[in-house]
Amino acid sequence: MADLDLLNQALARNVKHWRSERGFTLDALAARAAVSRGMLIQIEQARTNPSIGTVVKIGDALGVSITTLLDYEQGPNVRIVTEDQAVRLWHTEAGSYNRLLAGTESEGPLEMWDWRLVPGDGSDSDPHPQGTVELVHVTAGELTLVVDGAPHAVPAGASVSFEASTAHSYRNDGTEDVEMIMAVSVPFVR
Repeated sequence: MADLDLLNQALARNVKHWRSERGFTLDALAARAAVSRGMLIQIEQARTNPSIGTVVKIGDALGVSITTLLDYEQGPNVRIVTEDQAVRLWHTEAGSYNRLLAGTESEGPLEMWDWRLVPGDGSDSDPHPQGTVELVHVTAGELTLVVDGAPHAVPAGASVSFEASTAHSYRNDGTEDVEMIMAVSVPFVR
């Protein structure tokens, strides 16, 4: 089975499972996630390849990490994610990307990401649920982090934390690639 098919099957199974676990109808989850009921049906039947934005909205609405939604190897307490298993959810023709390195469920989802932004590229993010925190460590280049419309320069070697319940974006306004590791902690919301 192709990687994309495997991920779509895992997403279908896990969205159904967590929707049932939370006691949400299709209509209730659609409203919470701001995603159409039809899209949820297609996702739960593995008949579509949803955007990263849609998967993030569904995960936020269910109170689970993207790692959990895409996990096709449910196992006991230890889960090793090899480099080839890291899921690339966003990329551009220019070569920018992000990879979900690892994630877990605690009181809410906790995820770790690997990002590369080539010069001139950027990625926008909708606000996450209240209480969501992001931690970013820049390993190369200089990140321009925009939070609620205000830009912040984060050079290589520096780290930043911020409340991600407002619109934010990551940009590379420089001339060399930006490489960064990001952790996202989303509170569980019932």
